[in-house]
Amino acid sequence: MSKVGIVYWSGTGNTEKMSELIEKGAAGKGASVTRKKVGEVKAAELAAYDVIVLGSPSMGSEVIEEAEMEPFFTELLPSLGGKKIGIFGSYGWGDGEWLRTWAGRVRGAGGRLMDDGLAVHETPDGDSEAACLAWGEKLAVF
Repeated sequence: MSKVGIVYWSGTGNTEKMSELIEKGAAGKGASVTRKKVGEVKAAELAAYDVIVLGSPSMGSEVIEEAEMEPFFTELLPSLGGKKIGIFGSYGWGDGEWLRTWAGRVRGAGGRLMDDGLAVHETPDGDSEAACLAWGEKLAVF
């Protein structure tokens, strides 16, 4: 059974809802899942997980959240070599540049991304809810 650690930041609740759906999908496929807000976990704690999943909405000029997630991710970055990683988040504008940039940083640190990440426009509903659940299922067997 895979141990999946989900750490996220959410301002409006959209990315938090994504994290709940991803957790449900991964747990439904048998993974042991822990989900926490970024302020509730230390970067070093993620070493205990087989799969590290990070979530942040697109902020400002298409970057991850800068006050909490960016410093956390910067601290985590040196330990990502060889680790299985998933990234996700919601956005309200732009074309997903924040997720592509984030993916590049993970790969540059030697992290093994499951894919290019999961982006949802605004609030997950209908098809995007199903996509979050399916993405969680994939993470469980990644």
